[in-house]
Amino acid sequence: MSTDVPAGFELAAESETFESFVGPLYEKRDGDDYTCGFRAAPHHGNRRGVVHGGMLVTFADHTLGNMVWERFNDQPCATVTLNVDYLAGARTGDWIECTGHITRETRSLIFIKGQLTIEGQTVMTASGVWKKLGAD
Repeated sequence: MSTDVPAGFELAAESETFESFVGPLYEKRDGDDYTCGFRAAPHHGNRRGVVHGGMLVTFADHTLGNMVWERFNDQPCATVTLNVDYLAGARTGDWIECTGHITRETRSLIFIKGQLTIEGQTVMTASGVWKKLGAD
């Protein structure tokens, strides 16, 4: 299994948070673009060697939440809803990336869509709503 990390990606800040236990996760910034990635390891999979859907949705929640956090100058936000569609399987050894874009913002809610890809092929889409904490 390859453990290579593509150029431009750096290890996400390590801490004793949930994300550090499901990783390692990596991130890349290019101007306003933000991408997260991870190399699927055996601990991300199920008995069939397929990456567990729970890992993929965790990864989407992490990435899209970081995008919301950064877009709004580190203002605390919380996931209200996150919907996903699984389109294809991911396997141990795959490099999986997540990107997204904010589609709408109200005074207290942020709407965002994202996708997980492997070598350019979409394996999962996600759409969610985040609430700005402390906002009416």
